[in-house]
Amino acid sequence: MRTNSNYNPDVLSCLANLSSDEVFTPPQLANQILDLLPKEIWSAKNARFLDPVCKSGVFLREIAKRLNDGLENEIPDKQKRINHIFKNQLFGIAITELTALLSRRSVYCSKKADGKYSVCEIFDDLQGNIRFERIEHIWENGKCKFCGASKEEYGRGEELETHAYQFIHMEKPEVIFNMKFDVIVGNPPYQLGSDGGTRDIPIYNKFVEQAKKLNPRFLSMIIPSRWMASGLGLSDFRRAMLGDQRIRKLVDYPNARDVFPGVEIKGGVCYFLWDRDNNGHCEVTTVRDSDVQGPVPRILDEYDIFVRDSGALGILHKVISMNEPTLSEVLSARTAFGVVSNFSGYRPVRMRGDVRYYATSPKGRIKAWIGRENATQITNAIDCWKAMVPKAGSDGGQRLPDIVLGQPWIAEPPSICTQSFLFICIDSQAQAESVASYYRTRFLRFLVSLRKITQDTTSASYSWVPQQTWDRTWTDEALYKKYSLTKGEISFIESRIRPMEANEK
Repeated sequence: MRTNSNYNPDVLSCLANLSSDEVFTPPQLANQILDLLPKEIWSAKNARFLDPVCKSGVFLREIAKRLNDGLENEIPDKQKRINHIFKNQLFGIAITELTALLSRRSVYCSKKADGKYSVCEIFDDLQGNIRFERIEHIWENGKCKFCGASKEEYGRGEELETHAYQFIHMEKPEVIFNMKFDVIVGNPPYQLGSDGGTRDIPIYNKFVEQAKKLNPRFLSMIIPSRWMASGLGLSDFRRAMLGDQRIRKLVDYPNARDVFPGVEIKGGVCYFLWDRDNNGHCEVTTVRDSDVQGPVPRILDEYDIFVRDSGALGILHKVISMNEPTLSEVLSARTAFGVVSNFSGYRPVRMRGDVRYYATSPKGRIKAWIGRENATQITNAIDCWKAMVPKAGSDGGQRLPDIVLGQPWIAEPPSICTQSFLFICIDSQAQAESVASYYRTRFLRFLVSLRKITQDTTSASYSWVPQQTWDRTWTDEALYKKYSLTKGEISFIESRIRPMEANEK
């Protein structure tokens, strides 16, 4: 308990989040993001700042503090300085009517910009420069043409929020304020349910893309890090981000709880600085708890996905330089046999003609029997030995050392499985055991971790894992020697990946 009677907590650091998709930005984080901007911007009398996704108003409030200090010499009178800053330099678009009121209260000290207690004396309307306008989705074939929201889920009455965010629901966002901005900064909503709530689609990418249309001098947003390697519908966005040499700074948090306490965001979060007038390498910083790596100059589009850990690049270069075929070329595709996880036609007792059936359920792994005719794809794989590995693994390296993958195991023929597993078809049990030993190595799981950012693992996650000969039990020591890894590189792998015993589940 604090005994200092002068202690005055910042109310914006105490707000509970609306959801894991609409997360309030803590003041400390807002200031870390603003620190990316050049210091001279805070003494620029004519610079304009826009937060197109106001929730608590924290970005505008912290910008106002910096401008108030930076413009003191040029506009000595405090009230004139405040009037100028709020009227001519700060602009916001709220995401809901509630957050509009909250933002005005934290920025103007009054929910009405022209109210009696507003710190700015020259507004003549209640919204001031923090605006909210209810927008409706534009439906085309059951989806919103702007954000992809499902009409079934978001075609709502006037009593509910539409979640049709104004900034991304128009072709020309510049008409909102009819002006250009020097800085656009914010923390956009992250995702929406796209088909009745059974699947979510990211929308944070649309805010970044829309902001670039306004062509500000600087753009900075905090967004989920999933775009770096995966994410539904994010392929074009990922290519654009990695290929954009105007992204000059990138700060990555593999564990989102390091900046958003109590909020789970799979794959972590990141924020970046986009500098319109300066191209070049990007300074990348990775933060896990109190461990800060970087900034390290990086070429973002060196590969098709972004390798988050700069310390992994030397190891990856050595492996790729061997130019060996990879496991992704021989791993099964998703739903390899055409049998999905909710299939209910399996049985506990074998009948004539049945084959082994492997699936997962909330209660654990299912090992049962199923008619061979239920397999509709790659039926030639039914009668081979299989080295199996669960498709779901760890949470994407949020906590180190990580396990990355679930325990591999051997399925004897004849057998089939659902999309809960990936497998390699092999000729014999001994070869299958060799593959399984390779799966358990830290070396393999480290290479998978470079392309895996959430729990889900696909065959593409193994694109940097070289194939081996399946005539021995593979160990890390043998692999470290084969790829000429140094003691430092070995230590790096082993600090990231923990051992997996053969009987570990």
